[in-house]
Amino acid sequence: MSDVLPWLEYKWSFDFPAGMYRAVLGRLRGTPARLEELLRGASREALERKPGGKWSVLEQVGHLLILDEKLHAPRVEQYLRGETELMAADMTNCATTEASFNQRDPAGLLQEFRAAREKMLRRLDALTLADAERVARHPRLQVPMRLVDLCYFCAEHDDHHVAVIHAMLK
Repeated sequence: MSDVLPWLEYKWSFDFPAGMYRAVLGRLRGTPARLEELLRGASREALERKPGGKWSVLEQVGHLLILDEKLHAPRVEQYLRGETELMAADMTNCATTEASFNQRDPAGLLQEFRAAREKMLRRLDALTLADAERVARHPRLQVPMRLVDLCYFCAEHDDHHVAVIHAMLK
């Protein structure tokens, strides 16, 4: 049994300065390398194992890929269009469950995640601190969230899954 706090039990306060934006982007930038390091040398069996019927390591990585493409990047565009309510996440995570990530080549999956993350970061890198201060309401948390807060939230989500993967592989 893992001692990693379940994601939905995390508590949030977004009271840090927007000037942390570039540092937060640095955290997002580091996730692909951290995943590559964690998975290096792991057996295929370890990557596909589904402890307690939960997601495997490959499904954890695939989940991050899906979120970057289908949730995080579209939310960035919502901020830039001036929308006041962010799109909701699919809390059933059916896209992850149905994607057959255990059938995928681990190196290819990691490369695909790196490419999706780099694409989103190119968009975020081009923005200003004024853009990072744009606000929209997060639908699940029901709080106003600046773009910099969303990036922090994404980095925390990355860290959560990295911690889960680490626990699964140790």
